[in-house]
This record gives sequence, C-alpha cells and structure tokens, in this order.
Amino acid sequence: MRLYLDTSALLKLYVDEEGSTLVRRATEDARFIATSVFAYVEARAALVRRRHHGDLSPIDYRRLVRDLEVDWSRFLTVAVSDSILRESARLSEVHRLRAYDAIHLASASAVHGHVVEPFLFGCWDHDLEKAARREGFELLRRHIDRT
Repeated sequence: MRLYLDTSALLKLYVDEEGSTLVRRATEDARFIATSVFAYVEARAALVRRRHHGDLSPIDYRRLVRDLEVDWSRFLTVAVSDSILRESARLSEVHRLRAYDAIHLASASAVHGHVVEPFLFGCWDHDLEKAARREGFELLRRHIDRT
C-alpha cells in the first residue's frame, strides 16, 4: 500500500488521539508515506500550540519534535511547485477547500499519478475527505474500517 497523509493524519503518529492506532497500523504496512512539505510547518505549529495550551509538557514537546525530525527524511515530500499551486487553487474552488487542504489534495494527486494502486489518502477532516473521495481517492479511514 502507498499512503498520503495530510497533517491531521500525520500528527496521529506522534500524539495519542482518535485515529492514532489506525494511522500507525497503516504506516507499518505502507511501502511509502507521502505528504506535502507544508505538513512539516503545520505539524510543528500544532505541536507548539499543544505545548502552550498545556496539553504537552516541555519534555514531551521536545521529544515529539525530535521524533518528527527523525521521521521526516523517510517521508516522500511533495514540493509546492507552480503546478501544485494552480491545481490547489482549482481544487479549492471546485470543493470549497481551505488553502492548505487544497495543497494537500493537489500534492496527493501529483503522487497518485506516478504510482500503481493501491494508494490511500489519510486525513481527519470531513470536507477534505469528501473532496478526496470525489477526486477518486480511496480513503484511509474507510479502508481500515473494512479490514
């Protein structure tokens, strides 16, 4: 299996929350894990927000940032090129997506065009999941629910 994770799914590798076990299990079986380069910034921002809200201790925060740093090199990261930006803009109009969600969907589409099935799209956002399904992606949560 090949897997694309948006930031909401990627964070589940580091923080215990609803869906964490499912994402971790899927990544163990994945031949590769792809994400947008923007996921790095989004993930770090989410972790620091949790730290400042008191959901993470300083020690846990530093450990999670270190874990993300170590793992980052093993992810297939999609650069944000002009073509990704233009496709993101189109997708945001078609599906009424937020900017970063559209970038994730366009990034996943770029990877999907170069790999053989199965290719799963992982996110924990209803609007993005709905748009991904309309764009022809098999969804990680539905795939896992069937297995």
